Amino acid sequence: MMAAPSSGLVQYVVLRGDLQAGLGWPLGALVAQACHAATAAVHVHYEHPHTRAYLQGLDSMHKVVLQVPNEVTLTNLAETLKQANIDHKVWIEQPENIATCIALRPYPKEEVHQYLKKYKLLK
Repeated sequence: MMAAPSSGLVQYVVLRGDLQAGLGWPLGALVAQACHAATAAVHVHYEHPHTRAYLQGLDSMHKVVLQVPNEVTLTNLAETLKQANIDHKVWIEQPENIATCIALRPYPKEEVHQYLKKYKLLK
């Protein structure tokens, strides 16, 4: 079975907007959270054909970075994704032990967009 071309795959990353606005985290810390989550999701789902195809297209990777307002919304999204059997990784920042970000493994957009369409791009 041939893997789908990477051009049709997207990796969604969802960050808590309140980390910067309400808790004063610097931009670099937010970027690090997104990087941690995205790397972890790829690592955990490395053997999936979509992940392999996505990585083969290194120069054409597509990521979409969204934001949710707070930890409760992030946790609710994680539960929704779990119930729908959508592969993802919730990044828990240590030593604070707080959920900061969710990254999905690479997916065809049409398979996961319905779960994420209500969230806005990170600003």
